[in-house]
Amino acid sequence: MIAGVSWTWWVGFHAVVAAVLLADSFLPGRRRESRHAQAFVWVELAGLVLAAAGFACWIAVAQGRQPAIEFAAGYTIETSLSIDNLFVFMVLFQGFRISAQRQHKALMWGVWGAFVLRALFIAAGISLLRRFEWVTWVFGLFLLYMAWRLVRGGSAHAAIPEWIVRLQPAKGSLLPVILAVEFTDLLFATDSIPAILSITHNPFVAYTSNVMAILGLRSLYFALSGMLERFRNLHYGLGAILAFTALKMLAARWIEVPATISLVVIGVILAVWAVFTAREQGSKGAREREGQ
Repeated sequence: MIAGVSWTWWVGFHAVVAAVLLADSFLPGRRRESRHAQAFVWVELAGLVLAAAGFACWIAVAQGRQPAIEFAAGYTIETSLSIDNLFVFMVLFQGFRISAQRQHKALMWGVWGAFVLRALFIAAGISLLRRFEWVTWVFGLFLLYMAWRLVRGGSAHAAIPEWIVRLQPAKGSLLPVILAVEFTDLLFATDSIPAILSITHNPFVAYTSNVMAILGLRSLYFALSGMLERFRNLHYGLGAILAFTALKMLAARWIEVPATISLVVIGVILAVWAVFTAREQGSKGAREREGQ
């Protein structure tokens, strides 16, 4: 027994996760960028959501209805609270000029690191996370600085300070990017882990709901990035989202922003940016037709 659950459950769960990640690394959609590959990402995301629902049903049969409800709640909370991560990752990858294929590799390593960190935090509880509270202030200020550079510079590459880009030990090395992904996940865990531990004290349920959500977020990242990069002036939308995320982190001690409100704000920012982009493209097309 490990944390009140048979060791075979732990081994079986990690074996399935490892199989999913291994199969994903050989998918043809990861080796080329195309409309079919983008469609496949959405299919993969839907499959992972269905897998999480199936796992919740299995928990209901094996452990009872209450642990299954706690898993579903933990999965939903982790997914909702981690949406911010995706846009930070998008800026990091574009800032370091990492190709889509290498982004997949960086996120793959990031996923494994996130599994270890989440397990440690869940085992140690909220007390360990509070040791990192001061770092979230520094990170919030840095995100605000990145948002300003992003809007001013006109591209995600301008958002990353040059001294950070120079940290790459060799041309094309993914090490600084992977470390940045892990550090970002670490800081955002200070928000999501306490939320999950507030609804369940079952380590197996808390950990597996986190892992399943992280797997889905990885696919959601590629789905969103492929969709958003087709629009112009992406830096304005990303800059506004980064600024909102930074202000939310800086004000967390006094103002708690619910996950639903955060998702609504991000959705509104993306909608306004999409409308602005569509109108700009329409005006440009009209001017070109008039010139002809």
